[in-house]
Amino acid sequence: MARIRLLQRKSDGDIVFHEPNSGHVPAYAILSHVWGKDEVIFQDMEAKADMSKTMSKAGWKKIQFCAEQAVADGLQYLWIDTCCIDKKNAVELGAAINSMFRWYQDASRCYVYLSDVSKPEGAVDEEAWRKAFRTSRWFTRGWTLQEVIAPRLVDFFSVEGQRVGTKLSLVAEIHKITGIPEEALRGDALSNFSIKERRSWAERRNTTIEEDGAYCLIGIYGVSMVLNYGEGRNHAFSRLEKEIHSMYKGVDYEQFAVQLNLAAFPEAAQFVAREEELSKMHELLYGHSSRAAVVLHGLGGIGKTQLVIEYIRRHKEKHTAIFWLNANDEDSLRLSYRGIAQQVLKYCPSTGVLSNIDLEGDLDRMVTAVKTWLDLQDNARWLMVFDNYDNPRTPGSSDRSTVDIRRYLPESDHGSIIITTRSARVTQGQRLHIQKLTGLEDGLKILANMSGRESIENDPDAKALVSKLDGLPLALSTAGAYLEHVTTSFAEYLQLYETSWLKLQRTSPTLHSYEDRPLYTTWQVTFDRIQKQNAASAQLLKLWAYFDKQDVWFELLRHAHSTDDARSTDDYKWIDMLTEDELNFNEAVRLLCEYGLAHPEPSLGQSSGSAGYGVHSCVHSWTISVLNSEWDDGLMRIALTCVASEVPSNNVDNWWLLQHRLLQHAARHRQIIANDSVCTKGIGWTMHNIGDLYINQARLAEAETMYSRALQDKEEVLGPKHTSTLDTVNNLGILYKAQGKLAEAETMYNRALQGHEEALGPKHISTLDTVHNLGSLYEVQGKLTEAETMYNQALQGCEETLGLKHISTLQTVNNLGNIYMNQGKLAEAETMYKRALQGREEILGLKHISTLQTVNNLGSLYADQGKLIEAEIMYNRALQGSLYEDQGKLTEAETMYNQALQGCEEALGPKHISTLQTVNNLGILYKNQGRLAEAETMYDRALQGYEEAIGPQRLSSYLPALSVMFAFGDLYAQTDREDKAKIMYNRALAGYTAVQGPSSKWCRQLEDRLRALHIGSPEPGACQDKGIDIEAPRSPLLERKHFWNLGMRFNIRRKLSDIRRK
Repeated sequence: MARIRLLQRKSDGDIVFHEPNSGHVPAYAILSHVWGKDEVIFQDMEAKADMSKTMSKAGWKKIQFCAEQAVADGLQYLWIDTCCIDKKNAVELGAAINSMFRWYQDASRCYVYLSDVSKPEGAVDEEAWRKAFRTSRWFTRGWTLQEVIAPRLVDFFSVEGQRVGTKLSLVAEIHKITGIPEEALRGDALSNFSIKERRSWAERRNTTIEEDGAYCLIGIYGVSMVLNYGEGRNHAFSRLEKEIHSMYKGVDYEQFAVQLNLAAFPEAAQFVAREEELSKMHELLYGHSSRAAVVLHGLGGIGKTQLVIEYIRRHKEKHTAIFWLNANDEDSLRLSYRGIAQQVLKYCPSTGVLSNIDLEGDLDRMVTAVKTWLDLQDNARWLMVFDNYDNPRTPGSSDRSTVDIRRYLPESDHGSIIITTRSARVTQGQRLHIQKLTGLEDGLKILANMSGRESIENDPDAKALVSKLDGLPLALSTAGAYLEHVTTSFAEYLQLYETSWLKLQRTSPTLHSYEDRPLYTTWQVTFDRIQKQNAASAQLLKLWAYFDKQDVWFELLRHAHSTDDARSTDDYKWIDMLTEDELNFNEAVRLLCEYGLAHPEPSLGQSSGSAGYGVHSCVHSWTISVLNSEWDDGLMRIALTCVASEVPSNNVDNWWLLQHRLLQHAARHRQIIANDSVCTKGIGWTMHNIGDLYINQARLAEAETMYSRALQDKEEVLGPKHTSTLDTVNNLGILYKAQGKLAEAETMYNRALQGHEEALGPKHISTLDTVHNLGSLYEVQGKLTEAETMYNQALQGCEETLGLKHISTLQTVNNLGNIYMNQGKLAEAETMYKRALQGREEILGLKHISTLQTVNNLGSLYADQGKLIEAEIMYNRALQGSLYEDQGKLTEAETMYNQALQGCEEALGPKHISTLQTVNNLGILYKNQGRLAEAETMYDRALQGYEEAIGPQRLSSYLPALSVMFAFGDLYAQTDREDKAKIMYNRALAGYTAVQGPSSKWCRQLEDRLRALHIGSPEPGACQDKGIDIEAPRSPLLERKHFWNLGMRFNIRRKLSDIRRK
């Protein structure tokens, strides 16, 4: 940057040049204005100039105004472009123009003098000056663009010298006038805005000299270039673009540019040192033609995350997009990918691979789509940070709490990746061991920055404290945060530290890691201080040990005061104060954040409750092993109650995301319950609710554990026939059916039914729900007569208890239609469907999902009856795609299938059986389009999903999975992979034989397929036609669960490929 020449207003009022030394530039004000006639220039201010003549110029008024305003603001130096640059000196002019943005940026204040805006002193007509403000020439000039963006403090003045506002107070109006985003006006880094967007800010601005249209953007882009007046506007812009691209490296920058999302980043502390590590990271990550990856490993609290944040701060302009992912667990990684999808769609809305993604839907599908976008050939300059990858999955491990990061890494050989981990086993990149700070100087800098105390480099007590903390940045930061809020001297803090150290040795003699001792000791000093200031803050930190370390929020804790443990003793009275309202919670957590023991969680609170807070993994370990060295069963039960009470039903907004937020806490509680580390007597409902959480997230093994423990507790405390016990029995039936354990499911349903009939009577809604569920089970088992009996019983009860047009009654009517259709009783089916449709239209409306469910079923019926026109009307209305397929409208069919898939993902979740059925249907469509590779992907996803949901042992008795095997066999036969086709057909045949008997329709058709393979390969069209004719058996509707709203209890029928070819 060129040396700046300033004006100085002397005490006697004279204004003279002042040329500061390059090492020290005093604070100065800077003027922004539109040049007019008779301006004061450099030569007018030289020592030999005639000042009386200078002061007679029209431009002197602006200089005088600027000088007087600077003095009023406590400044004696100022800079004005008309006279502080010798424009006759081409070298000086070029250097000044290349430095001007930074001169405005470094100014203490910027005064905008609006010569065409009048606001006399005492004027009351606001609209007059505002109208002139909106049309001022100042907003049309090229050079004033950088003058409104660069300075931090900008004041606007009228021609009379009256202040009309500041950049911040007028930000909305300035945005409207200029089109400059408010974020840029508020000081966001310009690197957050694309080249094209910054160029657009100048499109309606003019300059007197044509080349200045390009030169005035030099500072906006942060480049330097030699001025060449006379080269012409086009050539000047061509050179400017060349300079920009030489810095950004890549002509396709715009296509993949995504602004930095600071909300996804952890909070950054004051960073010092690590220059060697930063240099090595840059060497490993930058300028390579293939994938570059760095693994930063080292102790917890050593500063790995802060190192990455500093690297990004320095080098963000070298990447088109930077994404921060929380690799603590797989759920957090999926949510991080959701945040990436939001960012990409926000800034690249036309991105094809993401344009059809439902942000509230299947997170696994979202991960795949984002990875596809990252793998695009020209999208090679992104940077991904996988932070806190501290629990890597080892080969052969099946522990679901570990993370297999390979599933989340893009597959292409480009881009840059940084991984931070405490594990020395991570090998997904060049390893860089981050160690303790070795220099006393660096530790003193951290302590000074965090404490706000200056000139401590020669303080012997400060040096002694840094030595005690042994080069651990987290310990230094904690000590500094403490000292910022107290008047305690370094010597006094050392005494507190020594006392806490001795206490730690007494209370935790088995503490293995020496490195943990300085951390734990500093946290104990801070904890003791917090306990004196706000007891609720201290207790909140103690309670945190019984939750996961990340994402605790107010709504999660608000249930704590309602627990028996909280009400039974004065020991937990602090809970009432903490959870009385959000203000109290915020005050308590704010104190923890101020002292560096907690931090706001990036992004996790978006769309699903208030923002969450987390603690560092090392802090969490300390809360467990030291603060709670004596296990507090009451606190554990309170934490369990909080999580269980917050599990949402599926009819609330963003239920899927809220459930994902709870999973990490549920996982900790499940482990504690499994180890019998907490007394759960009398709180079986909490385990029931967590079972609900797991089953909604398709984690069936975990759900079974929780339901089984809930049932055990309820049977012991409430008795085997209590209605709450029977609710858990009913849900276990639902779970067993989802796992393919049909015999166990039938046992549970029959027990629940008998119990409900005895306790509540045969016509109670809970009894009728169980009757309905038993009918659904019989339907899956192919026992259509028994299913018909159950549905008729449920229908009679619903009609008497709830009425003819209650939504539960109409659902049972609809299901009876399904049974009749499967039995070939098409007339009876049509009667049921029409009745259900009429009732749902009246009660729920034409576009309700349940109404459209019946519309779809009627479409299937009409198609089976050969009424293709009526069927198309129904399918169009239901937004389904099968009939399009039969009529050759494959593009429209694919659109409908994808729409149906997204609907299932949003309504039911990504791994729900209906979602997987729609995935299978999409595979059938792809196969019939000849897109066999894509079909195979869909089939594979569906089959893997079922296997994950219900387990490999139960797969062979689960009808939807058997349907996928059938379709997979057809695909293999069509692609001449006969061995694989036989395997799939035989698997499907064995399953159908076991479930429905050897004489069933599906067994006969499978036997035909296998015979055809033995005789010879079928014609390519044969399997395709039969694949449509062989409808996968209609899957039963989702059982009625007592934890779901009735209107959302039922599976949305997404059967889109069930019309026979005519």
